[in-house]
Amino acid sequence: MTTTPRPPRPSLTLTCTVLDAPDAAELADFYRRLLGWETVREEPGWVQLVPPGGGSGLAFQTEEAYVPPVWPAPAASPGDQLMMLHLDFEVTDLEAGVAHAVAEGAIPAEFQPQHDVRVLLDPAGHPFCLVVSDQVPGETPAISPEWVAEQARDIRAEDRLTAAEAVTPDRREAAGTAEPEGLPGGPGAGSPS
Repeated sequence: MTTTPRPPRPSLTLTCTVLDAPDAAELADFYRRLLGWETVREEPGWVQLVPPGGGSGLAFQTEEAYVPPVWPAPAASPGDQLMMLHLDFEVTDLEAGVAHAVAEGAIPAEFQPQHDVRVLLDPAGHPFCLVVSDQVPGETPAISPEWVAEQARDIRAEDRLTAAEAVTPDRREAAGTAEPEGLPGGPGAGSPS
């Protein structure tokens, strides 16, 4: 059996990771402030950032049908958009890193799986992690599957909207799950007492 020789591999360079968002410019502005990176390309519906000194960067693409991912996965309902990737950023001071991210518009995730990592959500709902860069060598603390399941049950027990409902409130009405008039959050609701 004769095998055909494979052509040489072409040169491939990762230039950026692209994140979808309802507004590319808005999400790019968040990461620009968070990271201090420079814009190298901007056009309608597309913004690309690179770190000082060059290297692989981040790009943001406007996607009208964007739905924020649900994280952690056990908290998802059938049909929810699950996280497909996340970004990790090293910090030397976890508390200062979280404070900076929150000041720029990030939201700490309710579920925090490790003591030396903080999971946050960007303004479009993408999870990202801040990781301490000067960790003491050793094993990551053990997290039992039972503990993760318990945390997921707690999250599911909260009466929350699905990601699709949060993005498009009209879907709740079409599904017949909109809150009736006069109830908190429904049309005609008064101020909370």
